[in-house]
Amino acid sequence: MQYGKIYDSPIGLLHLQCNDTHITALSFYHAGPILQLNHPLLDKACTQLDEYFEGKRKVFTLPLLIEGTPFQKQVYAALLSIEYGQTASYEEIAMRIGNPKACRAVGMANNRNRLALLIPCHRVVGKHGSLVGYEGGLEKKSWLLDFERRHRSS
Repeated sequence: MQYGKIYDSPIGLLHLQCNDTHITALSFYHAGPILQLNHPLLDKACTQLDEYFEGKRKVFTLPLLIEGTPFQKQVYAALLSIEYGQTASYEEIAMRIGNPKACRAVGMANNRNRLALLIPCHRVVGKHGSLVGYEGGLEKKSWLLDFERRHRSS
């Protein structure tokens, strides 16, 4: 069974989903009906999101259902290694996974990330630090990166 909840964050409404054992999705909410059935795992996720947006949590410790191709899973593992307040380029991620020519494919994997914030695709930037591509929009990506830089040492 799937459970869902809307979380009101400083960057807008987020739609959380889980099954009985894992968080299955965290996305930016776009108008439309959703089934809201609460679950203790969603409450835990909301608590951790509260802590994140208060600048107190740097790493999420939630059970995530990470789906995708083997390549996408490699990319997501590399994204999880980008520390809070840091960034990496698409090229750096491609090199980390041993496929230096796969920059575009890394971008496509980011685009398919169903666990925004929890798998921190907002920390991936263009080659010279430029802000490119983010499901929530570049304004939200910029906000998240600035927020993490300000709270990195707290």
